[in-house]
Amino acid sequence: MNVLVTGGAGFIGSSIVELLIENGHNVSIIDNLSTGKMEFVNKRANFYCADINDDLSELFEEIEPEVVIHHAAQISVQTSILEPVKDANINITGTVNLLENCIKYKVRKIIYASSAAVYGKPAYLSIDEEHPTVPISFYGISKYTPENYIKLFADLYGIKYTILRYSNVYGPRQDSKGEGGVVSIFFDKLCNDEIPVIYGSGSQTRDFIYVKDVAFANLMALNNGDNSVANISSNKQTSVNELFEVINRALDITKVARYGKARLGDISDSCLNNRYAKAILNGWAPKYSLQSGLAEMIESNRTLKNCNHI
Repeated sequence: MNVLVTGGAGFIGSSIVELLIENGHNVSIIDNLSTGKMEFVNKRANFYCADINDDLSELFEEIEPEVVIHHAAQISVQTSILEPVKDANINITGTVNLLENCIKYKVRKIIYASSAAVYGKPAYLSIDEEHPTVPISFYGISKYTPENYIKLFADLYGIKYTILRYSNVYGPRQDSKGEGGVVSIFFDKLCNDEIPVIYGSGSQTRDFIYVKDVAFANLMALNNGDNSVANISSNKQTSVNELFEVINRALDITKVARYGKARLGDISDSCLNNRYAKAILNGWAPKYSLQSGLAEMIESNRTLKNCNHI
Protein backbone atom coordinates (compact mmCIF):
# COMPACT_ATOMS: atom_id res chain seq x y z
CA MET A 1 0.00 0.00 0.00
CA ASN A 2 1.24 3.52 -0.82
CA VAL A 3 1.14 5.48 2.44
CA LEU A 4 2.07 9.15 2.87
CA VAL A 5 3.16 10.22 6.36
CA THR A 6 3.29 13.94 7.08
CA GLY A 7 5.74 14.78 9.84
CA GLY A 8 7.48 11.47 9.15
CA ALA A 9 10.87 12.83 10.23
CA GLY A 10 9.53 13.60 13.70
CA PHE A 11 9.38 11.71 16.97
CA ILE A 12 6.09 9.85 16.48
CA GLY A 13 5.97 9.99 12.68
CA SER A 14 9.35 8.30 12.23
CA SER A 15 8.28 5.39 14.45
CA ILE A 16 5.13 4.98 12.36
CA VAL A 17 7.18 5.02 9.15
CA GLU A 18 9.47 2.28 10.47
CA LEU A 19 6.57 0.03 11.43
CA LEU A 20 4.82 0.57 8.09
CA ILE A 21 7.98 -0.37 6.18
CA GLU A 22 8.52 -3.43 8.39
CA ASN A 23 5.00 -4.52 7.37
CA GLY A 24 5.67 -4.21 3.66
CA HIS A 25 4.14 -0.83 2.86
CA ASN A 26 5.60 1.69 0.42
CA VAL A 27 6.06 4.87 2.48
CA SER A 28 6.61 8.49 1.49
CA ILE A 29 7.32 11.30 3.93
CA ILE A 30 6.51 15.01 3.80
CA ASP A 31 8.36 17.02 6.46
CA ASN A 32 9.69 20.58 6.48
CA LEU A 33 12.34 19.61 9.09
CA SER A 34 11.36 22.49 11.38
CA THR A 35 11.33 20.00 14.23
CA GLY A 36 11.91 16.71 12.41
CA LYS A 37 15.43 15.46 11.72
CA MET A 38 16.98 13.83 8.68
CA GLU A 39 18.67 11.30 10.94
CA PHE A 40 15.20 9.99 11.84
CA VAL A 41 14.21 9.45 8.19
CA ASN A 42 14.07 5.78 7.27
CA LYS A 43 16.34 5.13 4.28
CA ARG A 44 13.72 2.91 2.68
CA ALA A 45 11.14 5.72 2.63
CA ASN A 46 10.76 8.36 -0.07
CA PHE A 47 11.48 11.74 1.52
CA TYR A 48 10.16 15.12 0.37
CA CYS A 49 11.20 18.29 2.18
CA ALA A 50 7.96 20.23 2.02
CA ASP A 51 5.52 22.12 4.21
CA ILE A 52 1.88 21.06 4.54
CA ASN A 53 0.88 24.61 3.55
CA ASP A 54 2.81 24.36 0.26
CA ASP A 55 1.27 23.55 -3.11
CA LEU A 56 1.38 19.77 -2.78
CA SER A 57 -0.18 18.91 -6.14
CA GLU A 58 2.98 17.60 -7.79
CA LEU A 59 3.91 15.52 -4.74
CA PHE A 60 0.48 13.90 -4.50
CA GLU A 61 0.49 13.24 -8.24
CA GLU A 62 3.89 11.54 -7.96
CA ILE A 63 3.26 9.61 -4.72
CA GLU A 64 -0.32 8.50 -5.45
CA PRO A 65 -1.04 7.73 -1.79
CA GLU A 66 -3.87 5.43 -0.88
CA VAL A 67 -3.75 6.50 2.77
CA VAL A 68 -2.39 9.68 4.38
CA ILE A 69 -1.24 9.56 8.01
CA HIS A 70 -1.15 13.16 9.22
CA HIS A 71 1.32 13.99 11.99
CA ALA A 72 2.85 17.29 10.85
CA ALA A 73 1.81 19.82 13.49
CA GLN A 74 2.69 22.54 15.95
CA ILE A 75 2.65 20.55 19.20
CA SER A 76 3.45 23.00 22.00
CA VAL A 77 0.68 24.33 24.25
CA GLN A 78 2.89 27.23 25.34
CA THR A 79 3.78 28.16 21.74
CA SER A 80 0.08 28.15 20.86
CA ILE A 81 -0.56 30.68 23.62
CA LEU A 82 2.35 32.92 22.58
CA GLU A 83 1.83 32.54 18.81
CA PRO A 84 -1.80 31.60 18.13
CA VAL A 85 -1.69 32.64 14.46
CA LYS A 86 1.30 30.38 13.79
CA ASP A 87 -0.42 27.57 15.66
CA ALA A 88 -3.61 27.92 13.60
CA ASN A 89 -1.77 28.26 10.28
CA ILE A 90 0.04 24.99 10.80
CA ASN A 91 -2.57 22.85 12.53
CA ILE A 92 -5.77 24.10 10.91
CA THR A 93 -4.89 25.65 7.54
CA GLY A 94 -2.22 23.03 6.86
CA THR A 95 -4.69 20.22 7.49
CA VAL A 96 -7.31 21.77 5.19
CA ASN A 97 -4.70 22.08 2.45
CA LEU A 98 -3.84 18.42 2.94
CA LEU A 99 -7.51 17.44 2.79
CA GLU A 100 -8.05 19.31 -0.48
CA ASN A 101 -5.19 17.35 -2.03
CA CYS A 102 -6.56 14.10 -0.62
CA ILE A 103 -9.85 14.72 -2.41
CA LYS A 104 -8.22 15.91 -5.64
CA TYR A 105 -5.99 12.85 -5.86
CA LYS A 106 -8.55 10.33 -4.63
CA VAL A 107 -6.91 9.28 -1.37
CA ARG A 108 -8.96 6.49 0.22
CA LYS A 109 -8.39 7.40 3.86
CA ILE A 110 -6.77 9.93 6.20
CA ILE A 111 -5.55 9.00 9.69
CA TYR A 112 -5.27 12.09 11.85
CA ALA A 113 -3.18 12.52 14.99
CA SER A 114 -5.33 14.43 17.47
CA SER A 115 -4.77 15.02 21.17
CA ALA A 116 -6.17 14.69 24.67
CA ALA A 117 -6.00 18.51 24.66
CA VAL A 118 -9.30 18.62 22.72
CA TYR A 119 -11.20 17.59 25.86
CA GLY A 120 -10.08 20.44 28.12
CA LYS A 121 -10.75 20.10 31.85
CA PRO A 122 -12.07 16.60 32.56
CA ALA A 123 -15.66 16.35 33.73
CA TYR A 124 -14.87 12.75 34.70
CA LEU A 125 -12.07 10.19 34.48
CA SER A 126 -11.25 8.18 32.56
CA ILE A 127 -12.24 10.29 29.56
CA ASP A 128 -14.08 8.45 26.81
CA GLU A 129 -14.79 9.70 23.31
CA GLU A 130 -18.24 10.97 24.34
CA HIS A 131 -16.70 13.42 26.82
CA PRO A 132 -17.39 17.11 26.02
CA THR A 133 -14.71 18.77 23.89
CA VAL A 134 -13.99 22.16 25.46
CA PRO A 135 -10.31 22.97 24.85
CA ILE A 136 -8.61 25.38 27.28
CA SER A 137 -5.61 26.20 25.07
CA PHE A 138 -5.25 27.42 21.50
CA TYR A 139 -3.38 24.18 20.82
CA GLY A 140 -6.44 22.19 21.92
CA ILE A 141 -8.62 24.28 19.59
CA SER A 142 -6.19 23.88 16.69
CA LYS A 143 -6.15 20.10 17.10
CA TYR A 144 -9.93 19.81 17.49
CA THR A 145 -10.93 22.08 14.58
CA PRO A 146 -9.32 19.78 11.95
CA GLU A 147 -11.37 16.89 13.32
CA ASN A 148 -14.50 18.76 12.24
CA TYR A 149 -13.01 19.59 8.83
CA ILE A 150 -12.13 15.92 8.34
CA LYS A 151 -15.64 14.75 9.23
CA LEU A 152 -17.25 17.25 6.88
CA PHE A 153 -14.84 16.40 4.04
CA ALA A 154 -15.83 12.77 4.63
CA ASP A 155 -19.54 13.64 4.42
CA LEU A 156 -19.11 15.76 1.30
CA TYR A 157 -16.57 13.73 -0.66
CA GLY A 158 -16.60 10.19 0.74
CA ILE A 159 -13.04 10.02 2.04
CA LYS A 160 -12.69 7.68 5.03
CA TYR A 161 -10.94 8.72 8.23
CA THR A 162 -9.75 7.55 11.60
CA ILE A 163 -9.05 10.21 14.22
CA LEU A 164 -6.69 9.09 16.98
CA ARG A 165 -6.62 11.20 20.14
CA TYR A 166 -3.30 10.59 21.87
CA SER A 167 -2.58 10.87 25.55
CA ASN A 168 1.01 11.81 26.56
CA VAL A 169 3.31 10.00 24.14
CA TYR A 170 6.91 9.25 25.14
CA GLY A 171 9.81 7.26 23.74
CA PRO A 172 13.10 7.38 21.84
CA ARG A 173 13.74 10.43 19.61
CA GLN A 174 11.46 12.67 21.67
CA ASP A 175 12.88 16.19 21.73
CA SER A 176 13.51 17.66 25.17
CA LYS A 177 13.92 21.19 23.80
CA GLY A 178 10.97 23.54 24.26
CA GLU A 179 7.76 21.72 25.14
CA GLY A 180 9.37 18.38 24.39
CA GLY A 181 7.34 16.12 26.66
CA VAL A 182 7.94 15.71 30.35
CA VAL A 183 9.60 12.27 30.09
CA SER A 184 12.21 13.47 27.62
CA ILE A 185 12.79 16.69 29.58
CA PHE A 186 13.38 14.76 32.80
CA PHE A 187 15.80 12.39 31.07
CA ASP A 188 17.72 15.25 29.48
CA LYS A 189 18.08 17.17 32.74
CA LEU A 190 19.06 14.14 34.81
CA CYS A 191 21.63 12.94 32.28
CA ASN A 192 23.25 16.36 32.26
CA ASP A 193 23.35 16.47 36.05
CA GLU A 194 20.83 19.33 36.06
CA ILE A 195 17.84 19.81 38.34
CA PRO A 196 14.50 19.22 36.59
CA VAL A 197 11.59 21.58 37.23
CA ILE A 198 8.16 20.22 38.11
CA TYR A 199 5.49 22.81 37.38
CA GLY A 200 2.82 22.98 40.05
CA SER A 201 2.69 20.54 42.95
CA GLY A 202 3.57 17.47 40.89
CA SER A 203 0.39 15.75 42.03
CA GLN A 204 -1.18 16.39 38.62
CA THR A 205 -1.59 13.19 36.64
CA ARG A 206 -1.07 12.21 33.03
CA ASP A 207 -1.69 9.13 30.93
CA PHE A 208 1.62 8.03 29.37
CA ILE A 209 1.62 5.90 26.21
CA TYR A 210 4.76 4.48 24.60
CA VAL A 211 5.46 5.58 21.02
CA LYS A 212 5.54 2.01 19.65
CA ASP A 213 2.00 1.47 20.93
CA VAL A 214 0.98 4.63 19.09
CA ALA A 215 2.69 3.46 15.91
CA PHE A 216 0.88 0.12 16.11
CA ALA A 217 -2.47 1.93 16.43
CA ASN A 218 -1.73 3.79 13.17
CA LEU A 219 -0.81 0.54 11.44
CA MET A 220 -4.09 -1.04 12.55
CA ALA A 221 -6.03 2.03 11.42
CA LEU A 222 -4.98 1.52 7.79
CA ASN A 223 -7.79 -1.01 7.36
CA ASN A 224 -9.81 -0.67 10.55
CA GLY A 225 -11.79 1.94 12.48
CA ASP A 226 -13.21 3.77 9.46
CA ASN A 227 -15.01 7.02 10.23
CA SER A 228 -14.29 6.73 13.93
CA VAL A 229 -12.63 8.75 16.71
CA ALA A 230 -10.63 6.77 19.26
CA ASN A 231 -8.42 7.48 22.26
CA ILE A 232 -4.92 5.99 22.10
CA SER A 233 -3.73 5.71 25.68
CA SER A 234 -2.65 3.46 28.52
CA ASN A 235 -5.82 4.26 30.52
CA LYS A 236 -3.60 4.68 33.61
CA GLN A 237 -2.99 7.77 35.73
CA THR A 238 0.57 8.61 36.78
CA SER A 239 1.42 11.73 38.77
CA VAL A 240 4.35 13.84 37.64
CA ASN A 241 5.98 13.21 41.02
CA GLU A 242 5.58 9.46 40.55
CA LEU A 243 6.95 9.70 37.00
CA PHE A 244 10.04 11.49 38.31
CA GLU A 245 10.65 8.76 40.87
CA VAL A 246 10.15 5.98 38.29
CA ILE A 247 12.71 7.64 36.00
CA ASN A 248 15.13 8.00 38.92
CA ARG A 249 14.83 4.28 39.61
CA ALA A 250 15.16 3.37 35.94
CA LEU A 251 18.40 5.35 35.73
CA ASP A 252 19.60 4.02 39.10
CA ILE A 253 20.09 7.52 40.49
CA THR A 254 18.59 9.64 43.27
CA LYS A 255 17.94 13.22 42.26
CA VAL A 256 15.56 15.81 43.67
CA ALA A 257 13.44 18.09 41.50
CA ARG A 258 12.64 21.72 42.16
CA TYR A 259 9.14 23.12 41.81
CA GLY A 260 7.85 26.06 39.79
CA LYS A 261 4.51 27.74 39.20
CA ALA A 262 1.81 25.82 37.36
CA ARG A 263 1.75 26.68 33.65
CA LEU A 264 -1.05 28.44 31.82
CA GLY A 265 -3.16 26.04 29.76
CA ASP A 266 -2.22 22.92 31.73
CA ILE A 267 -4.93 20.78 33.30
CA SER A 268 -4.71 19.06 36.68
CA ASP A 269 -5.46 15.47 35.65
CA SER A 270 -5.84 13.46 32.49
CA CYS A 271 -6.57 9.83 31.74
CA LEU A 272 -8.07 8.57 28.49
CA ASN A 273 -10.25 5.50 28.24
CA ASN A 274 -8.93 3.25 25.46
CA ARG A 275 -11.74 0.68 25.40
CA TYR A 276 -13.14 1.86 22.05
CA ALA A 277 -9.73 1.75 20.32
CA LYS A 278 -9.30 -1.84 21.50
CA ALA A 279 -12.67 -2.71 19.97
CA ILE A 280 -12.27 -1.10 16.54
CA LEU A 281 -8.54 -1.39 15.74
CA ASN A 282 -8.39 -5.14 15.23
CA GLY A 283 -7.50 -5.95 18.82
CA TRP A 284 -5.03 -3.12 19.37
CA ALA A 285 -3.98 -2.69 23.00
CA PRO A 286 -0.94 -1.06 24.60
CA LYS A 287 1.85 -3.61 25.08
CA TYR A 288 4.18 -1.41 27.13
CA SER A 289 3.87 -0.44 30.78
CA LEU A 290 5.52 2.82 31.84
CA GLN A 291 8.37 0.82 33.36
CA SER A 292 8.97 -1.35 30.29
CA GLY A 293 8.70 1.63 27.95
CA LEU A 294 11.24 3.60 29.95
CA ALA A 295 13.56 0.59 30.08
CA GLU A 296 13.47 0.24 26.28
CA MET A 297 13.94 4.00 25.90
CA ILE A 298 17.08 3.80 28.03
CA GLU A 299 18.38 0.70 26.25
CA SER A 300 18.01 2.37 22.86
CA ASN A 301 19.97 5.45 23.92
CA ARG A 302 23.63 5.11 24.84
CA THR A 303 23.61 8.45 26.68
CA LEU A 304 20.74 7.32 28.90
CA LYS A 305 22.42 3.95 29.52
CA ASN A 306 25.44 5.82 30.89
CA CYS A 307 23.38 8.11 33.12
CA ASN A 308 24.18 6.18 36.28
CA HIS A 309 27.78 7.31 35.89
CA ILE A 310 27.07 11.03 36.31
